Amino acid sequence: MEDILFHIHPVLDHGFVRVIDYMGDDAAVIQAARVSYGRGTKKISEDRGLIRYLMRHSHSTPFEMAEIKLHVKLPIFVARQWVRHRTASLNEYSARYSILDREFYIPETTQIAEQSKSNRQGRGSTVDEGQAARVMALLKDDAERNYNNYAWMINEDERGETVDQNRSSLARELARINLTLNTYTQWYWKINLHNLLHFLRLRADPHAQYEIRVYADEILKIVASWVPLTHEAFLDFRLNSVILSAQAVNVIKAYMAGNAVSREASGLSIREWDELVSRFPALNSLPKS
Repeated sequence: MEDILFHIHPVLDHGFVRVIDYMGDDAAVIQAARVSYGRGTKKISEDRGLIRYLMRHSHSTPFEMAEIKLHVKLPIFVARQWVRHRTASLNEYSARYSILDREFYIPETTQIAEQSKSNRQGRGSTVDEGQAARVMALLKDDAERNYNNYAWMINEDERGETVDQNRSSLARELARINLTLNTYTQWYWKINLHNLLHFLRLRADPHAQYEIRVYADEILKIVASWVPLTHEAFLDFRLNSVILSAQAVNVIKAYMAGNAVSREASGLSIREWDELVSRFPALNSLPKS
């Protein structure tokens, strides 16, 4: 972890993640668990086995003994998704006090896609190159124009120097409302390991929006350096695991016993059934109605 402290991990076109500070590691998790559970952990003498036990049985407080502070630069629209995770301490760059940089996130062509027909909050197929180029041009033009207007209103350049001595500067807290959501902001984000893993379970998932997922993927690499035993257990029991409902378990039991179970008889909705079959393709042999 010391080797990557303050090291910038680039994300997207202008963003980054870097570790500012941290407290504890796998050893802190293990120490807390053994103090908390006393004799109950004597059967699990190996550190790796103990952490896997804690993760497998959803123990939380031992993982709260380790903390990390990150400096993150990210587009405003990603920041607004990020703050939905409220179990952290956060201090963001203030556009009431300072001037935001002329930096905007412009998606790559491969990330410009049509609205998904099956997921209201997701993307579908990528658009053709001509349409993608048009979208990129619109995003860039709108961001540049709005920033130019922002700069005119505050009457300052990016160094904070007055541009026109004969014109008043608009309050920065008003001028900032004209900026587009792809403008970059920055913050310090401090969170304990338990809550960080919850963030990563949701945001490193393939269903998460690409722009926040790439940040989660980079943070996941940092976690691997910081707490390798916890990282391994997290991948096995959280990120790459499957949660099954009681009805889904019954379908799998029936399949293993050689019994046919229809989707209607299973008690699963069409979406739940499709998700189950996508995870366990062998269930395709079962009748769908």
